[in-house]
Amino acid sequence: MKTNENFERELLQLVGGSENVISATHCMTRLRLRLKDENKAKTDDIKKMKGVINVLISNGQYQIVIGTHVTEVYSVFDTLLKESKGGEEKQSNSSEEEVQKNKNIFAILLDVISSVFTPTLGLLAGSGIIKGLASLLAVTNVIQKTDGAFILLQNIGNTFFYFFPVVLGYTAAKKFKLTPLMGIVIGACLVNPAFINILSNSEPLYTLFDGSVIASPVYFSLLGIPVLLMNYSQTVIPIIFAVFLAAKLEKKLKVIVPKVLQMFAVPMLTLLITMVITFLFVGPVITWISSLISVFIKASYDLNPIVAGILLGGLWQVFVMFGVHWGLTPIGLNNFSIFGFDPIMCLMYGTPFATAGSVLGVLVKTKDPELKALSLPAALTCFIGVTEPAIYGITLPRKRPFIARLVGGAIGGGILGAFGSKIYTPLAGGIFAIPNFIAETGIDAGFYGAIIAVTIAFLTAFIGTVIFYKEEIQ
Repeated sequence: MKTNENFERELLQLVGGSENVISATHCMTRLRLRLKDENKAKTDDIKKMKGVINVLISNGQYQIVIGTHVTEVYSVFDTLLKESKGGEEKQSNSSEEEVQKNKNIFAILLDVISSVFTPTLGLLAGSGIIKGLASLLAVTNVIQKTDGAFILLQNIGNTFFYFFPVVLGYTAAKKFKLTPLMGIVIGACLVNPAFINILSNSEPLYTLFDGSVIASPVYFSLLGIPVLLMNYSQTVIPIIFAVFLAAKLEKKLKVIVPKVLQMFAVPMLTLLITMVITFLFVGPVITWISSLISVFIKASYDLNPIVAGILLGGLWQVFVMFGVHWGLTPIGLNNFSIFGFDPIMCLMYGTPFATAGSVLGVLVKTKDPELKALSLPAALTCFIGVTEPAIYGITLPRKRPFIARLVGGAIGGGILGAFGSKIYTPLAGGIFAIPNFIAETGIDAGFYGAIIAVTIAFLTAFIGTVIFYKEEIQ
């Protein structure tokens, strides 16, 4: 369908006019509006419009299902909206803040998650499929890991995930009304290769709290204050926090800084203050939490492997989101170097399968065509160890599938702990990791435990989602 301005003008009037529209965005098939008063919108008339598939209202969003040409509709609608509003941006912002105040915490979190992650879903799923394809071709010996085809596919697929904070910097900036380029630069600062190289190739100046459970290597300091570096790639919470902080700072600085200096002073101060606070405070907090988690998980395993499996299997993806999972990696590497196997990191092996189960459960229950289209490729990538499209696109914005996934992962981890499962080579992704559980002496109880664990994790999450899922429009 080719859009025309008459359609968008009529639509704008039916939603209550420009004065009733706080903001407008879109995803793959929907025009997503925030309205001051949803009762002013003539929903029944909108549903009858030629070119409108449906109207959905949820979590403060008025969603008009248009179809795959929604980008064209949005472009015209947004232009008309801006022309009508003129200089009403400040009023719009205050209205949005008022709407947020009237929402509960959970609704606000869902709103943030939806706004930040929804624009990324297409590329997220596409990159996941490319990454999974590379792994599939390598495991089946169609290509070798040294071949140019594998190197190309693997790096194309990994790029989006490695620079995920950069992408989220842009989408979070749009959500929090920060200058979009500022959000991009903040994300780029977090994954700057120079910082990663310091972590990988430099010797620390000294170790903070040396000898304690939160011992932290210090590579450089700022005015005598130690800076604790970490790998922020693939994390999501630090960048969202940083952009939120930057948005508040930018707004304040535009009031304080003289207009003649604002062009360079506002972005300079916003970027500088945000990154200094993030590196000085967020980094250390995440580093210390990560260290404490690693010590706790190791102690739990020594006490009872089943308990450790429940904790690590259930919470692994939450750890990844916050970036606190890095502290567990040395445990696995140390076990490999000393014993030739690792019984701890494999406890999260059921998590991708639990995620696949919850996503397929959504696929079975949902009547949303957009969600169905995303669910199938997201589930398939889970089976090959790539869970990000499923987590951020399907389960995280929806409470019940997310809980079902956590429960499935926890049960799978508990079973792995009960059978004393071990991996004898670093864990690969998804189904490709199954041979990693086979010892040199042959198949043992740990291998069978892995098979049982992933099966139960999958079925638990799938059945739980099918039983308890309710359509939660995002």
